[in-house]
Amino acid sequence: MVNEEEFEQDIIDSLEQAINQQDRRYYVLRLYIAGTTPQSIQALQNLTKICEEYLKERYELEVIDIYQNPAMAVPGNIFAIPTLIKQLPPPLQILIGNLSNTEKVLVGLDICSIQNHV
Repeated sequence: MVNEEEFEQDIIDSLEQAINQQDRRYYVLRLYIAGTTPQSIQALQNLTKICEEYLKERYELEVIDIYQNPAMAVPGNIFAIPTLIKQLPPPLQILIGNLSNTEKVLVGLDICSIQNHV
């Protein structure tokens, strides 16, 4: 029978291993915004903060302003703004909105799993 201390240590070891694996992943992100609207500015600020805190030096962020380049919205099938697309690592993920809920963004981008927040 496994005692409680061994069980807790196994959980800690598993989490540390998962974190170490995630630390090596490189993220390629594309944020679609619409000029300097409040939602667009907020999304960019929120995403920048999240990337700097959780993905330091492990991400590439391309910001596409569809007001300046509307044709760029077509290949990405963009129908709402702001929209964030995680291209790498797989799977492709799409998040819509100002990205103000950090926990949902972390889970949506697969930076942290739901289990790590329970």
